[in-house]
Amino acid sequence: RALASLAPVARSTSSRPAPGAVVERWLLRIWYGDSSPGDRTLAVLLAPLGLPLSWLVAAIARRRLRRIRRQRPEARPHVVVIGNLVAGGAGKTPTVIALARGLTARGHRVGLLARGYRRATTGAPLLIDNAGTGPGADAAATGDEPLLLFRATGLPVAVGANRAAALDLLARRHRDCTVVLSDDGLQHTGLARAIELAVVDERGFGNGRCLPAGPLREPADRLASVDAVLLHRRDALPPGAAAPPLLFRIETGIERFRAVDGSADWSPESFVAAVRSAGDSVAAVAAIARPERFFDDLARLGLEVSRHPLADHAAIDPRWLAALDADRVVITAKDAVKIAPGEATGRLVVAEQAAAVDEALLNWLSGRLPAPDFGSAMDARLLDVLVCPICKGPLKHDRNAATLTCVADRLVFPIRDGIPVMIESEASPLADDAPR
Repeated sequence: RALASLAPVARSTSSRPAPGAVVERWLLRIWYGDSSPGDRTLAVLLAPLGLPLSWLVAAIARRRLRRIRRQRPEARPHVVVIGNLVAGGAGKTPTVIALARGLTARGHRVGLLARGYRRATTGAPLLIDNAGTGPGADAAATGDEPLLLFRATGLPVAVGANRAAALDLLARRHRDCTVVLSDDGLQHTGLARAIELAVVDERGFGNGRCLPAGPLREPADRLASVDAVLLHRRDALPPGAAAPPLLFRIETGIERFRAVDGSADWSPESFVAAVRSAGDSVAAVAAIARPERFFDDLARLGLEVSRHPLADHAAIDPRWLAALDADRVVITAKDAVKIAPGEATGRLVVAEQAAAVDEALLNWLSGRLPAPDFGSAMDARLLDVLVCPICKGPLKHDRNAATLTCVADRLVFPIRDGIPVMIESEASPLADDAPR
């Protein structure tokens, strides 16, 4: 987001990268050592300005951390912050979605916090939930990431730059919430928290400097003070990084493809096969912090795509999208929430990414949180967000039989002592004569 703030919102009308995306990509090349001689020359010329500002950012960050440490979190709900140290995306939002689903399946009452970057309605926080804003929410009003969080989990999402005020709104309107996951906010001084998780992705910390001379929002030794580090697409901490108390692994990848108009749904393998069989050309559009990661994920599946990177959170002009010369246009889930129903066509496809989190992480995190009340675990709210752990499809709840059934995969998951057991090895096959 620090990158995106350097340029105006991109409303592209051609296939040329928007100004914000160009600035972002130049800075990333400088910070992560993938620059040309011309890039390095310009960086040297800007160093007298950038380095002093970097030192100032580091000093402010240390003072900010002291203020955060002096805060005492409220006893209820427990706030878990999932953040990162570098500017740009590190995989936080898919991780928040996976943690929210995992904790909900364990009986915790989960709510979510998000900033709502570049939302039109700034100022007072707003709430996205099934009782009000959620069903007809507009990404321009809520921000793209908050709306994605709501649609992916069905859980209430409080949105606001003032996260403490957003938390107050969430706690007031959903008094049963015992756990709140904050998507980003590691550096937010106004948000008292019980647990801090830092995501570190494959890029590491680049040149190790703070903004604007490097990618760090705060010095790398901040890792020593978080509760756990989540390694995303990497096996170890970056060189020189302070060791945290705990390390866990997470992986993200494309889980499925879905036509935005709802006309079709594919596994990654079946989508690639359909594209090849039809001889379709594919354009990929991404207005996210790391568009190249998205394009590379598509390439790893075997798709040849024309790449159209936009600035993070950029608005996408439907006329430009319609004018792209391709048989299919693949977009990210974060961008899909910005597409109005009337703008969706059969050729527009969303590639939905998911995070796979270590069961040890969920077990550890659940153990650090208030014990869930399993006496009422199987209420309507929990059932609304439970999905099949294999196909991520809907489940049918049979209260009398104490089971959850996935018709698509023909599996019946047991409910024992009020707790759904969402493990494939514990499921029984659905009877052959059961309705499909």
